[in-house]
Amino acid sequence: MASKDADPSLGYLTRKDTEVKLPRPTRVKNKTPAPIQITAEQILREARERQEAEIRPPKQKITDSTELADYRLRKRKEFEDLIRRVRWNVSVWIKYAQWEESQKDFDRARSVWERALEVDYRNHTLWLKYAEVEMKNKFINHARNVWDRAVTLLPRVDQLWYKYIHMEEMLGNVAGARQIFERWMSWMPDQQGWLSYIKFELRYNEVERARAIYERFVQCHPKVGAWIKYAKFEMKNGEIVRARNVYERAVEKLADEEDAEQLFVAFAEFEERCKETERARCIYKFALDHIPKGRAEDLYRKFVAFEKQYGDKEGIEDAIVGKRRFQYEDEVRKNPMNYDTWFDYIRLEESVGSKERIREVYERAIANVPPAEEKRYWQRYIYLWINYALYEELDAGDTERTRDVYRECLKLIPHEKFSFAKIWLLAAQFEIRQLNLKGARQILGNAIGKAPKDKIFKKYIEIELQLGNIDRCRKLYEKYLEWAPENCYAWSKYAELERSLSETDRARAIFELAITQPALDMPELLWKAYIDFEISEGEYERTRGLYERLLDRTKHLKVWISYAKFEASAMEENNGGSDSPRDGVQEEKKECIQHARRVFERAINYYRTSAPELKEERAMLLEEWFNMESSFGQLGNISLVQSKLPKKLKKRKQIASEDSGVAGYEEYIDYLFPEENQTTNLKILEAAYKWKKQKISSDDD
Repeated sequence: MASKDADPSLGYLTRKDTEVKLPRPTRVKNKTPAPIQITAEQILREARERQEAEIRPPKQKITDSTELADYRLRKRKEFEDLIRRVRWNVSVWIKYAQWEESQKDFDRARSVWERALEVDYRNHTLWLKYAEVEMKNKFINHARNVWDRAVTLLPRVDQLWYKYIHMEEMLGNVAGARQIFERWMSWMPDQQGWLSYIKFELRYNEVERARAIYERFVQCHPKVGAWIKYAKFEMKNGEIVRARNVYERAVEKLADEEDAEQLFVAFAEFEERCKETERARCIYKFALDHIPKGRAEDLYRKFVAFEKQYGDKEGIEDAIVGKRRFQYEDEVRKNPMNYDTWFDYIRLEESVGSKERIREVYERAIANVPPAEEKRYWQRYIYLWINYALYEELDAGDTERTRDVYRECLKLIPHEKFSFAKIWLLAAQFEIRQLNLKGARQILGNAIGKAPKDKIFKKYIEIELQLGNIDRCRKLYEKYLEWAPENCYAWSKYAELERSLSETDRARAIFELAITQPALDMPELLWKAYIDFEISEGEYERTRGLYERLLDRTKHLKVWISYAKFEASAMEENNGGSDSPRDGVQEEKKECIQHARRVFERAINYYRTSAPELKEERAMLLEEWFNMESSFGQLGNISLVQSKLPKKLKKRKQIASEDSGVAGYEEYIDYLFPEENQTTNLKILEAAYKWKKQKISSDDD
């Protein structure tokens, strides 16, 4: 009976019977590497060893002519069937022809070769195999016929010509080989073909014939290498005059070619071998003048080696310098705005010591003015002028030319857009070295008028200060501050000058004027200088007033700490109020400590009420106060600060990511001050009281 789950459409098989069960993938439980690793090489070697031997048919022994005829008939049928299937397969034709040859049936073999050539006569392998078979079996005329047809049909295949000529030469048919060479040369082959023809003639000592072939060769291939080979051939035969003539003709024709350097080097070496050193030197110099510098590296190297061997000291130095000079000339011609190359070129000329050449290179270098009026393009260029002026002053000793260089440089710079303080200062210092103080002042005055800069003001003031001209220094400081009223350095230095002259009131007035400026670049330095000035003058009340004015402007942590430290160290002069000086000093110390404590208390009160978010600053202030109380010794009171010190708490906060998600958490230090702790405890008690009240009301219900 059929099962109730059987399906008639499936021949009464169940669905389970017809399911295709795929093998379950094996799960690798242990993925650690095996103790013994097997390489791919081992697997291939084992597979090779286990491979069964190839089954070959047994060898058949033929005993009579009938069996031989059957074998030949069967084999020919196999080859013919194979050719009908793969007519274009050359290897099948070659095997067929070679089999016929092995049966000594040469007519049939030739027939197969000819049929193959009808299929693909452009395949030079067929011609080579065909001719080799004829030669091997000593059918010379047949072989000649094959070679002749081959070179006629495929004249650009050099191998056919080489084989044909080799056969004739082996047979001793030199005239025939020469005739084949001539046929080949009419096709103008590559250089190797011509050289083979020349070697063939030289093997039979036909020097004149070889020379004639060389003449045709250099006409066919007018290259540097061909001419050099021709000249070396003449040199080898002892024909020095002919060799020189070949080189001269080559130079006339190929002096402008890309590889002309090789020709000149070979020509110079030829003259060197002939002991004609002057001729060789002239050739090198002619070549260096005509060949572009980028292609003459080998030529330079050879020339230097030649001068080292045959020249004197001056010649060697000239060769080396000339080589480098040509390199620099080539580089500056390609990129005249490359100022680093100009610097190297100038250093080279300075090492030689020719003033005219040095000045010429300097003038050519400074003529390459940067195309854009932007300072970044001029920063390297301006050093050419500086070096030029220093050379004229220090090396050449020409003061007038030095002055002209500085003057022209200052005219060239567009001072409306940018300037260089270095040039102004160098020009002024040069005039001072020439004892021309008026000229130096004029230059620096022009600098302040056209392009005022910090460096110029500072150096001008320094010069006048060294000369003892105080009134000039004051005028310069005034101009300096008119130009840059926000420069705290200038205000401080001006006040320092007046203080050094014991002009205390003037210095104080300068400081007062400085701190009233609407904008300052470094106000903290200015205030510190003013406070230090008042402290050094012993004006403690004025110092306190300054600190109070500063606190009106900023409540920075450093200001509070500095104020407290000042109060702790300020000692009023003893006015004789106490019986013993020691008791007076002790009382003053206590009073100073009280002043410092009041400052700290004010600061703490400010951070607690006005800036509660600055917890870290408040904690640092308390820590500074604690350290100060500790430093007071017996007069200090640490307990005043300990009750106010906060607790450090480590907390975490979320780091928001760019997609408004949470990227993670980071830890930070928070400070819990005593009053915050009490507030937190009160909040907890209030919450507990509410909870108790709610519980009682729920129980009553």
